[in-house]
Amino acid sequence: MQLVDIGANLTHSSFHDDVDAVVARARAAGVATLIVTGTTVLESRLAAEIADCYDLYCTAGVHPHHARDCDERTIAELRHLCVHPRCVAIGECGLDFNRNYSPHPDQEKWFVAQLELGLELGKPLFLHSRDAHPRFAQILRTHRVKQAVAHCFTGEKEELHAYLELGLYIGITGWICDERRGQHLLTLVRDIPSDRLLLETDSPYLTPRDMRPQPKARRNEPAFLPHILKTVARALGRPAEELAIETTRNAERLFGIRHESRAPLSSQRAASA
Repeated sequence: MQLVDIGANLTHSSFHDDVDAVVARARAAGVATLIVTGTTVLESRLAAEIADCYDLYCTAGVHPHHARDCDERTIAELRHLCVHPRCVAIGECGLDFNRNYSPHPDQEKWFVAQLELGLELGKPLFLHSRDAHPRFAQILRTHRVKQAVAHCFTGEKEELHAYLELGLYIGITGWICDERRGQHLLTLVRDIPSDRLLLETDSPYLTPRDMRPQPKARRNEPAFLPHILKTVARALGRPAEELAIETTRNAERLFGIRHESRAPLSSQRAASA
């Protein structure tokens, strides 16, 4: 199986000392393609550097937690970052009314600004929404957003169907493996059309709780994506191999990427020596 992890936060400090090993383990596990998530202007620059270094892809955007730090230069900087050949989407952007690290007016202002940038550049959007439905869907509907993924979907049926009616793709993470909070997704995932489903780890967050043994410090990483795939496949009553092919095809379609099998990093370096 060859998989695409559409959301990996490899700029996170927990990966600073072993990105080489993390990417190598992912490829050994069949996760051939990774998209590194940008969450601030600085993190988006770092995501592009990692993508360049390891032959990955990246996004460029500002997470709603950081909306209060945006200013008149933010969109211009993101526009510049989006020119990078490995940047395949704008985001992570959206609304987070759960933690409210940024005031709601700031979140909405800079969410809309990034939506408009995506529409201007013809880039898909990598979207975040937590406890922000139905306002989140209203904004998307107003701006007629079509090419986008609702990243790390954890909501209920009404929210899911609102996003599907808007034409969004749906990203499923290890949340579905959490018997405390994600049990409802085992049923709800059946409502997602096969051509709209995407898989992601959102690493280092959301380590699958049912995975044994648990990793050190419970750090999630892209190599664990096959575990999520198998959980989703069981919930759907379908072969994991078929689901791998479909979700890979969906990622290629949305992000305009071409997924390829790659040799381990050690082999690549030996060949270039």
